[in-house]
Amino acid sequence: MNMDLRELYQEIIIDHNREPRNHHAMDDATTQANGFNPLCGDKLTVYAKIIDDRISDLSFVGCGCAISQASASLMTEAVRDLTVDEAHALFHRFHNMLTQDDETHLATMEKLAVLAGVKAYPARVKCATLAWHTMEAALNKDPSTVKTE
Repeated sequence: MNMDLRELYQEIIIDHNREPRNHHAMDDATTQANGFNPLCGDKLTVYAKIIDDRISDLSFVGCGCAISQASASLMTEAVRDLTVDEAHALFHRFHNMLTQDDETHLATMEKLAVLAGVKAYPARVKCATLAWHTMEAALNKDPSTVKTE
């Protein structure tokens, strides 16, 4: 990855950390789940409003490192208006982007590709995927707290 692209990606992550999108509790959520990363203390709740198998709204509250907050913010933008099945598929592509050497899906990840560099730092992968695993728990209506350990 060239230096200009890396700097742009860092700027996007910093922007989403400083001004996270959809960072609020949702009173009319149809499902929600809690996530916790004991390694670095990231903690969040993901809220989803699902109407006719489509995610009409998605938000989160919580605190954590810049990667965790930026990933949650980017996730809410990427998943809104998808069907539940499409959201599950995007979760798997995102998780594979951060955990496998296969870069075939990287071009289809759009804004989420800014987090691809996290793969080089295994401990940070857990920060980047916490919100996504928590979203999966919410979509599956799993009441247990998601943990990255």
